[in-house]
Amino acid sequence: MSAWDGGSQTDVRMDEDPRLRPEREAVVGSAGRRRHPGRGERLMVPEAEFRSYYGQPVLNRPTWKAHDIAGYLFLGGLAGASSTLAAAAELTGRPRLARAGKVGALCALGGSLYALIHDLGRPERFLYMLRVFKVTSPMSVGTWILTVYGPQAGVAAATAVTGLFPRLGRAATVGAALTGPAVATYTAALISNTAVPLWHDGHREMPLLFAGSAAAAAGGLGLLAAPLDEAGPARRAALAGVAVEYAAAKQMERRLGPVAEPLKRGDGGRLLRLGEALSLTGVLIAQAAGRRRRPAAVVAGLALLAGSACTRFGLFQAGMASSLDPKYTVEPQRARLARTGTGADGT
Repeated sequence: MSAWDGGSQTDVRMDEDPRLRPEREAVVGSAGRRRHPGRGERLMVPEAEFRSYYGQPVLNRPTWKAHDIAGYLFLGGLAGASSTLAAAAELTGRPRLARAGKVGALCALGGSLYALIHDLGRPERFLYMLRVFKVTSPMSVGTWILTVYGPQAGVAAATAVTGLFPRLGRAATVGAALTGPAVATYTAALISNTAVPLWHDGHREMPLLFAGSAAAAAGGLGLLAAPLDEAGPARRAALAGVAVEYAAAKQMERRLGPVAEPLKRGDGGRLLRLGEALSLTGVLIAQAAGRRRRPAAVVAGLALLAGSACTRFGLFQAGMASSLDPKYTVEPQRARLARTGTGADGT
């Protein structure tokens, strides 16, 4: 059957005439594919490539600012891990390392809360979150964790500096140490609970990565502030933290596949590589020359702190990059549909 319309010819054949040009074949119900005996399916049109409307991202870009939220992630981790390290130092008879950890934890907590409140816009918004406790909300749980941890960290630091009320100070030190790991890692659950592809899909490794980064930072602070004869726990914390952080990061890269590309590219990738190099350098110096020479310990501490900060800022930037490119949202969804054998309509 032939039809003429303004000089252009359209051929529609219902048989299998091989003389018909492939681009003019039409098979009812083929949806762009045509079966050939012994050859499986042959594409009649190119594979569809996802394009968002007007080139816009699928997700709304998060309004968080790097200096606020990435700083909040880094300082919160440093505070929580420093409290735990301070308690270990106090219980093993290392008063100067313990005092450095307590004061450092309080200062880091203050900076973390300032960054969080600055991002919220108004201080009362933090207080509004205390009206309820919602176990399914990482933000609600995190707010209460900070509320429980903050006063104990403050009392521990104040008693360490003044020397007053030692028993109260020790109780506060232990309480802050018990709450510290939650302070260091709840932010991983907080950002993983968003729609940002990299953070959301990396929810398994993010708590370990954050815990390792926090321990490395606390170890770096201890190396900076404590004398060599008391810095043993700080060196061990740094070594364990860098090992856990490195292993978690590599596992996340392998498991996420294409979604992990922002971890290797752009500003986020550069910061993460720099953080990895600084952390590895810091821990190597700490385990070698940092045991015997005070200047080497200081250099190692600075490198560990800088490496942890670069890791947090790099993860933030990489997550933002993944939210702006539609492929990191759509392709994982297609892969999940393919594994479950369902179509876009759920059938």
